[in-house]
Amino acid sequence: LQLVESGGGLVQPGGSLQLSCAVSGLTLSARAIAWFRQAPGKEREGISCISGAGDVTNYAGSVVGRFTMSRSVATSTLYLQMNNLKPEDTAVYYCAAQRSLFGQCTMELEYDYWGQGTQVTVSQ
Repeated sequence: LQLVESGGGLVQPGGSLQLSCAVSGLTLSARAIAWFRQAPGKEREGISCISGAGDVTNYAGSVVGRFTMSRSVATSTLYLQMNNLKPEDTAVYYCAAQRSLFGQCTMELEYDYWGQGTQVTVSQ
């Protein structure tokens, strides 16, 4: 079972990036999924999630209106579209999935499977 993030990099303030998370060995159908990030010296924080039923999507206040999370069950891939990036968005970004089915959308650290992370740096 693997979660592999990609799409990170260096971008100027105001720019955009799309992160992807390829999941193998686990179907995304009916599983709650999320994106987290961790900046240097700070705790890991949840920034977006989708419920297992796929009917609820939530965002942290710091990214609402700028980030969009989506998933493709058919390709077992999560996406995070990030627009109008700010220097404070600089962090390592992680995708996560729950083991149980039909879990709630939560941005607490209640996930069983994690990717290795991808670095996003927002700087001039």
